Amino acid sequence: MPREHNSYLLLDSGNFRKLEQVGAYRLIRPAPQAIWDPARPERDWAAAHAHYHRSSSGGGRWEYKTKLPEVWSLNYYGLTMQIKLTDFGHIGLFPEQGPNWEWIKAQIIKVKRPVKVLNTFAYTGGSSLAAAAAGAEVVHLDAARGMEEWARDNAKLNSMGDRPIRWLIEDVNRFIKREIRRGSRYDAIILDPPSFGRGSKGEVWKFEDDLPALLKLCRQILSTNPVFVLLSAHTPGVTPLTLENLLADFMGQFSGSLISAELTIPEYKSRRVLPSGTMARWHNEGK
Repeated sequence: MPREHNSYLLLDSGNFRKLEQVGAYRLIRPAPQAIWDPARPERDWAAAHAHYHRSSSGGGRWEYKTKLPEVWSLNYYGLTMQIKLTDFGHIGLFPEQGPNWEWIKAQIIKVKRPVKVLNTFAYTGGSSLAAAAAGAEVVHLDAARGMEEWARDNAKLNSMGDRPIRWLIEDVNRFIKREIRRGSRYDAIILDPPSFGRGSKGEVWKFEDDLPALLKLCRQILSTNPVFVLLSAHTPGVTPLTLENLLADFMGQFSGSLISAELTIPEYKSRRVLPSGTMARWHNEGK
C-alpha cells in the first residue's frame, strides 16, 4: 500500500463522487459509478483542497478551497508522475492503470529478449515508462501535443529521458497505416482509446465505431511472436466481456492466456473498490 501524502489514495467514494489523496492534496472529483453512500464523515470531504464540478453541457470547473501549485508530483507503482488539474477534471494519472503497469513490466522481463512496444492513446506516459523501465523499446503515440509534452516531463522525472522511447504526435490510424506500408512489427501493443476524441488534424474518433477497424489495422503490425496485448476502456456500456471478445478475435490463431476484468481502485483501509473502467489482457505463455 502506498504511503499517504507521497502517492495516490482513494480515501472514500459515494454520492457520485470520489475523495482522493493526490500527493499532498485532497481532491473531490466525479465518480458516476459511486451510487452508494460515503463511508467517511462529511468533515473529511469538506477538508478537500479542490472540488471538480462537471457541467451538464460538457467540461466543468474546479472550485478551490485553497491555492494549489500548478504542478506537483507523486510516486505511484514505481513511477514518479507529474500532476496538474485540467479543465476536463483529469489530473495526469488514471490510478486504476497502476496494476497494468506492473503487469506490463512483468511480461517484458520474463521473455528475456528485446521487445518493441507500441503504446497508442498514450496520454501522460505511465504505460510507456513502465515498458521502458523493463527494458523495452517503446513508441509513444498520442494525438495531443500537450499530452506528449507532459509524458516527456514524466520521463525526465523518472530519469528515463535517454531510454529508447520514440515520442509521436499523430492520429493513430494514419500512423499504423504508414507502419503497415513500412513493414514495421511490434511485439506488444497497448490500447486505451477514449470514448470520443479528435486526432492531430481534427479526425473524429468514436469508440464503438472505430475500435474494431483499428484492431484490424493493429493486427497487421503485430509480430509473429507477440509478447502481450493490453486493451482498456472507460466507455459507459463497454463490459469486460466486450473487450475480451474483441481481443480474442484480434489474437486469432495465437495461443496464449486471455483474461478480462473491471479496472478498479481500492479504497484506503476499506474492503470497498471503485469500478473505473474495463480491460482485457493477452500474453504469450511461452518465450
